Amino acid sequence: MLDNLNWGLLPYQKCVLYRSCVLSIALYRFLLWFYNRALLSYPINKLNKMQRRAAIWILGVFHTSPTAGIEAIAGLIPIYLHLQKLSDRNQLWISTLLHNHILNKLLEKRFSPTSPYHKFSLENMTFKQLAFIKSSIVNINNCLNRIYNSFDSLNKEFYLGRRLVDLFSN
Repeated sequence: MLDNLNWGLLPYQKCVLYRSCVLSIALYRFLLWFYNRALLSYPINKLNKMQRRAAIWILGVFHTSPTAGIEAIAGLIPIYLHLQKLSDRNQLWISTLLHNHILNKLLEKRFSPTSPYHKFSLENMTFKQLAFIKSSIVNINNCLNRIYNSFDSLNKEFYLGRRLVDLFSN
């Protein structure tokens, strides 16, 4: 419908429209089905078809053009990588929640040491039970295990003469 305007839209404007409207609606609450060991073939295929149609619409190319090529020219990243990026950002966002948030109570005890943990938390499950769980909570827990505390490079311990090697040379 937008192509039938008198002047039409520029490819850049079509790309912005697709990213801001179509992708945000299509990927709303995707974390309900995008997690580790979930069967993703059906939704990923649907999203790939949607993105291919959008790339064809953005560039106005033939329908027989190769998908990866037109997505690259249109400036769209592959949909699976886009989902992975959004999932990683969401999992890192969980680390900024308060310690008494319900999601922190479902994770392992070391991520919320001050709050009491829930009876269905990952802390109470055996390794065998954890191996069979298919959930985004397990993904969040695994992602938080990979986060390392940062250090202050301007700390006094890093000054010359105060380092471990300087104090204990032998």
